[in-house]
Amino acid sequence: MYKILISSIIVFSFFNKGSAQQPTTDIQGIESTVQLYFDGWGTGDSTKVGKAMHSSCHLKYFREGKFTDISRLDYLSKFKIRARPDSLVTRIASINLTDNIASVKAEIITATHFFTDYFNMIKTDDGWFIVDKVSTNKKR
Repeated sequence: MYKILISSIIVFSFFNKGSAQQPTTDIQGIESTVQLYFDGWGTGDSTKVGKAMHSSCHLKYFREGKFTDISRLDYLSKFKIRARPDSLVTRIASINLTDNIASVKAEIITATHFFTDYFNMIKTDDGWFIVDKVSTNKKR
């Protein structure tokens, strides 16, 4: 009886530990991808931003009465290498995860603007990618 109890505890612990680790691993993967985006955005490094975004990704926003949809390629072409501003603040405000998809609310604060981005993300065999981005910003 004792052996059965110990075996049951070991098996339960193994399966419970495995299922608990998956979300942590996925959260870390999501955070790493978003941090890569932040690092690239902050320094104008289109290579880093591009690695965080799936090739099908589009940026969408509505400003001054106009809806705009920008392809990944057009978005990346606007980046120019620069020093990271000392005043730049980036943060992940929230992550909502279900299986291999996630929604991330990200904030980028510059000396002049407060950007809020919502990233839809998908985990593929190659890791986590931003597949869609909607954005808004306010002048500070």
